Amino acid sequence: MKVVVVGSMAYDSVETWAGKRERALGGSATYFSLASSLFAQTDVVAVVGEDFASTDLARLGDKGVGLGGVQQVAGETFKWGGRYSRYFETRETLFTELNVFSSFEPDIPSDMRDADVLFLANIHPRLQLNVLDQMTSPKFVALDTMNFWISGERKHLDAVISKVDLLLLNDEEAFALSDSGNMLQAAEAIMAMGPQAVVIKRGEHGAWLFTKDHTGLVPAVPLHEVIDPTGAGDTFAGGFIGYLARAGEFGLESLKQAMVAGTLAASYCVQDFSIDRLEDVSLQDLADRHGKLRGIVADLDAKFVN
Repeated sequence: MKVVVVGSMAYDSVETWAGKRERALGGSATYFSLASSLFAQTDVVAVVGEDFASTDLARLGDKGVGLGGVQQVAGETFKWGGRYSRYFETRETLFTELNVFSSFEPDIPSDMRDADVLFLANIHPRLQLNVLDQMTSPKFVALDTMNFWISGERKHLDAVISKVDLLLLNDEEAFALSDSGNMLQAAEAIMAMGPQAVVIKRGEHGAWLFTKDHTGLVPAVPLHEVIDPTGAGDTFAGGFIGYLARAGEFGLESLKQAMVAGTLAASYCVQDFSIDRLEDVSLQDLADRHGKLRGIVADLDAKFVN
């Protein structure tokens, strides 16, 4: 199955304990597509400015990412700057320059409109609705969002949430969207809005999958060193959705395995700045690290009564 992702491509300026990186390749569609393309053909719909380097497009193209939906227009590319605290407890946004992204109106190429799987990355909910209207009949649609849209564009956001199969968001966003401080209650409230499944990401504490009949946690992979967590959530989404497209079906067992795929992909993303580690990851790397992840899950066969 083919995947289409609609999101951002950007240049990031990032500061962490490990150093500083200027003009680092980033954006939700960038991270997502690299992870998703490990499993399935993935096409990107995004906009970049005339300052976007052809060599950066080539980095994605060389990994098999489809770039036919990337518009290059006059102006500068979306830019973001952030600084993380020593142990990543907090992140300070230093600047956000939307540039050409501020007028982005996704136009899905005709050869992408029949894609089986669609991922609506973090863009204005009105644009997400517009993209849905352009698609023929996707078998599975997943959505990302953020607090800015939850508080400021709730009407459009509610409309698009009602049309998707899966919502991925972090715990803070889930609480804001559901008006609940309990994860289980939040997931139930969100599923009542339309999605059949909800994934709540909690960074180093793993990610939770909720469906009507299942609640499950996949822990994060323990790492000796984290360099830059930028893009980890989008990488998780890419591994998750790419795995589902490769599986070719969207039942509970596939969703559970997709959680593992997303977790493994994200664990590589955070080990260097930008996409520098992620772009070299292979399926064999994921398989090797899978064994490490399985080894940390506690044995739950203890008996409490005879």
